[in-house]
Amino acid sequence: MNITFFSGRLKSSRKLKHFTQLDLAQRLEVSKGTVSAYEQGLSYPSLETLIKICETLDTSADYLLGLTDKLPFKMGGLTEEQTESILQFVSIIEKANEKLN
Repeated sequence: MNITFFSGRLKSSRKLKHFTQLDLAQRLEVSKGTVSAYEQGLSYPSLETLIKICETLDTSADYLLGLTDKLPFKMGGLTEEQTESILQFVSIIEKANEKLN
């Protein structure tokens, strides 16, 4: 697992849920600094915390860990065309991030 890849997907997943770092930290029962460290690529969550992250953000560990590119979010109310646009945008961002690293 590439921690930079994980950190980017965690941050994107959090923002898609409209959570601040503090919101997520409270739900995970960790400090805001801990969430910040995950998103900056300074540390990994424990397995227990990773499970809580997946449950809280309604996503899969496979997605966060880069084992799949399939976005597991429930995007209720969006048309298939809107969902495809979001997936294309995420793909563009991920490719740009890879070039930066």
